[in-house]
Amino acid sequence: MSLAFLSKQSEAVSRGCVLLTGAHGFTGAYVRAELEAAGYRVVGGTIGARGGSGEVDLDITSVDDCRRAMEQVRPDYLVHLAAISFVQHQNAEAFYRVNVIGTLNLLQALADAKITPRCVLIASSANVYGNAAGILSESQPPQPVNHYAASKLAMEHMVRTWCDRLPIVVTRPFNYTGVGQETRFLVPKIVSHFVSRKPVIELGNLDVERDFSDVRTVARAYRGLLEQACAGEVVNVCSGQPFSLRGIIAMMQQIAGYEIEVRVNQAFVRLSDVKTLVGSADKLRALVGAIDQIPLPQTLHWMYDAGVPESNFQR
Repeated sequence: MSLAFLSKQSEAVSRGCVLLTGAHGFTGAYVRAELEAAGYRVVGGTIGARGGSGEVDLDITSVDDCRRAMEQVRPDYLVHLAAISFVQHQNAEAFYRVNVIGTLNLLQALADAKITPRCVLIASSANVYGNAAGILSESQPPQPVNHYAASKLAMEHMVRTWCDRLPIVVTRPFNYTGVGQETRFLVPKIVSHFVSRKPVIELGNLDVERDFSDVRTVARAYRGLLEQACAGEVVNVCSGQPFSLRGIIAMMQQIAGYEIEVRVNQAFVRLSDVKTLVGSADKLRALVGAIDQIPLPQTLHWMYDAGVPESNFQR
């Protein structure tokens, strides 16, 4: 066995073990890669885990499952990403069962197993801010306008009841994208149309503005928050720069070298659609320092060059 291998194993042990829920999801794949590259041992908790030291079978809607997973892994860190995150998901009750009760089950399981991790990072969402205008800081009063956002805000309130017992940091990520995100999300949908050289795309409101980050930047931010003393904090994860769908279409036309016809489909226009969602990253930078933001045109190039967004995760 090589000295380099032993050194790497020793570093992984010293960094500690991370239990990562949602490990097979879009974000989870990048967070896992980021943490493992930094020397952490990551155990992915997911329903129907395929086995092995890198995975544990975990259905967060079952408190018994959560208890078994905690006893088996006994993590030094918990990163909780598992959630129903598609705003237009048809089952409203599922948002609360998974996003609120699932999170409660994990925290209760930590307490029952008498585990106090070094950090518990729980992903909420910037959607809790609703239709608030301007550059949004963490002090902005939440005003959710859909079940996804309401479930995330309810989760945040529940989590606060545990902050005297566990070192919890809650993140509010704004929009982000990258290779591997499903085409039911807007940016991958747009990119896939250009990859396929389609002449027409149907979208909803073209003038909505979003604060888009690259998923790899988000993964770096999460690692930074794990490594700092952030217990009790709620932190935006964002770029601070708004982009409209019209602007993204224009970028993709330049990347792909052709103009696409854009049609507004009223079926895609939601009355509760958040018009502008832009965050302040001041608190994130104060806690973890500067994180290099990957410019959106570079992210779009990466996605376009990778082919259809459903292709396998690539580091």
